[in-house]
Amino acid sequence: MIDQPSAQASESTGATRWLTEMGMGVDVHGGDYTKAGRRAVFDALRHSSLNFFAAAGKSKDQMQIEVRLGVQRPDEVDVAAIAEEVPYGTVTVTPLPGGLDVPAPNGSDLMVIANAAILVSFTDD
Repeated sequence: MIDQPSAQASESTGATRWLTEMGMGVDVHGGDYTKAGRRAVFDALRHSSLNFFAAAGKSKDQMQIEVRLGVQRPDEVDVAAIAEEVPYGTVTVTPLPGGLDVPAPNGSDLMVIANAAILVSFTDD
């Protein structure tokens, strides 16, 4: 069993969440949860333009980034590979039960769908 992180985890550590972004990724052939997860993170990151941080006196290196990744088999995710998709900040990756597996009609292949939530926080100062 995998414990789900607290919705208030960042806030309880002296940080405030500034951004939440979602994405979806698919490995169409091969059942690779890490590949689908990387694509979900890529999708989520490409929805955002984070220009307002500088106006608030924050830098991209100060970001605390939590990636929550939903797949059917969380224990098969390479968290280091997922973290490599995020170019800034301090990154933590938490694989959780979720996503969707779609087997081929003849059972010879597996499509894997992953969902990612990217939570960006800054420490309170």
